[in-house]
Amino acid sequence: MTTEYQPNWRSLRQHQCPQWFKDAKFGIYTHWGIYSVPAIGPNTSWYGHDMYRGATAQHAAHLKRFGPAEKFGYKDFIPQFTAEKFDADQWAEAFAGAGAKFAGPVAEHHDGFSMWPTKTSRWNAAEMGPKRDVVGEQAKAFRAADMKYMVAMHHAEHWWFFPHWMKNTDAADPAFAEFYGEAHNTDISIPDADWDREAEWAMQDKPNEAFLKKWYDRLVEVVEGYEPDYIWFDFGLKFIREDLKQQFLAYYYNKGREWDREVLVTYKWDNLPPGTATVDIELGRMSDITYFEWITDTTVDDGQAWGYMEGAAYKSPTELIHYLVDNVSKNGYMLLNVGPKADGTLPDEALAILAEMGRWLGVNGEAIYGTTAWYKFGEGPTNFEVEGAFGDMSEKVAFTGKDFRFTVKDNVLYAIAMAWPDRTFVIESLSALYDGEVEKVEMLGHGGPLGFRQTSRGLEIDRPAQTAGDHAHTFKITRRTQY
Repeated sequence: MTTEYQPNWRSLRQHQCPQWFKDAKFGIYTHWGIYSVPAIGPNTSWYGHDMYRGATAQHAAHLKRFGPAEKFGYKDFIPQFTAEKFDADQWAEAFAGAGAKFAGPVAEHHDGFSMWPTKTSRWNAAEMGPKRDVVGEQAKAFRAADMKYMVAMHHAEHWWFFPHWMKNTDAADPAFAEFYGEAHNTDISIPDADWDREAEWAMQDKPNEAFLKKWYDRLVEVVEGYEPDYIWFDFGLKFIREDLKQQFLAYYYNKGREWDREVLVTYKWDNLPPGTATVDIELGRMSDITYFEWITDTTVDDGQAWGYMEGAAYKSPTELIHYLVDNVSKNGYMLLNVGPKADGTLPDEALAILAEMGRWLGVNGEAIYGTTAWYKFGEGPTNFEVEGAFGDMSEKVAFTGKDFRFTVKDNVLYAIAMAWPDRTFVIESLSALYDGEVEKVEMLGHGGPLGFRQTSRGLEIDRPAQTAGDHAHTFKITRRTQY
């Protein structure tokens, strides 16, 4: 057993995905920052980026509502980011009530505004806007609610986020360089008609040493100050120099040993070598069981706003419950985003969804928490030919009465019916079981055993007298361990 992690990939591959994470399955994080003030989509957390680019919808919205960016820049929203109704204990109650087993904030988004009192910049939530240690308050409240604590770090993207070459804006003003970032690539010029994000970013240099040091130092501040159980990295990690990534992972994993706690890192795409951390698949899922753990991050709203957005539509509890169940059956997990308002309140629509998810998990949670995948993830006609990040943007999937998803725990197989059939439930995959292997069949929340038959068609289960509208229905199939 490795006694200390070294900053090389061979050593870092010895780190194991924590058991608490394998058992937890479901967590919640919050995109909350300056961008919650304008609250204009389509992706509110990118408002500071897009408001300056003439080819974007947010640029047009900003011009109409606040005037030219040359006169009203992104920094000018900070005084309105008051958080006067922010109550971390209320958030913790809502998230734990939803069934989340880990939770935390986006500690810093692409805009570079830190949500803790960082020593690296005065542009943070403790000195401006809320004038509170948002990261610290959530750490205390979420742990008190018996949830593991996570922080999401997006600050690697800050290098590219603001247009330092737009000389008539505050983004290029040296007086605000501590916030918008050091000026670089100041000769860029892309006509609005030709602009796209990837083209612009490709024209810029890699981060310099000062930026990389700040990236590392802020991570160390968060680790030392709040001892997070889980650090979530966004896609910008790809652009951080390899030796620094190795140094940080070794430092953090060794901190976990020092704290005598299992710690977790997740990453996107190919930003880290396989086995050194756990992969995150944004707005996506897998088409089959994997031999590795993975998690998807999605958002409670229906437009992928990644922050509070005025007038947003929201997903249904059924969509999100189905998404969670499908992921868990394939050795995956789910991280759900909620976007609070600028005053610190959680939207009523989001609270209603969280409450309903919690109600369902209160009945069916034993088929989710602490389970493992079975030989196969499920059966039925509904699956996903496109897998991976952004493979299924809407999560609007019409499951049928023949669709099941499987999980196992001890001598129990859970078969989760994704829709209510017209007649008897038939689980064809269970035709492989031996005669007499099934001892008892129950439906969680129903009360009492159900009639069943093992036939050449599979396991036939008498349909209980229950309505069909409860999102998904879990059959608890207890198997004999001795004959």
